[in-house]
Amino acid sequence: MNTPDADGFLAEQLLRLTRRLHRIQKRQLEPVGITPAQSRLLRALVHYDTPPRMADLAERLEVVPRAVTTVVDGLEAGELVRRVPDPTNRRVIRIELTERGRSALRELRSARRAAAEEILAPLDTEQRAQLTVLLNALFEAPRERDC
Repeated sequence: MNTPDADGFLAEQLLRLTRRLHRIQKRQLEPVGITPAQSRLLRALVHYDTPPRMADLAERLEVVPRAVTTVVDGLEAGELVRRVPDPTNRRVIRIELTERGRSALRELRSARRAAAEEILAPLDTEQRAQLTVLLNALFEAPRERDC
């Protein structure tokens, strides 16, 4: 089953699944009023002990800093995050989650669980466990940085 055609078919299935996941997630996030990119940034913020710089977020999200600026602008307009000056370096701006942003994160978690349940509904418990093992193997594989 390791022929180029089989590998191509598997790759196409993975791409189709990715697109389906994106559509489901987008639909689940609509009532919250947040885009998938905004959702990723909000979720990234909770991994920092202190508010991060935009460059920190760009690195974590593996995007260019300009992309983070655009997402932060939208989140700031919705009062989900705010820009705050760094206490030790006035040239540095940090991104802080607001109370409204924390509330949105709770809604996001619920929406993401609903999206995951929708996509995984056809699988029984054993199949879900197998999928977890397979996905972990893919995520633990060495990544090429120069693609």
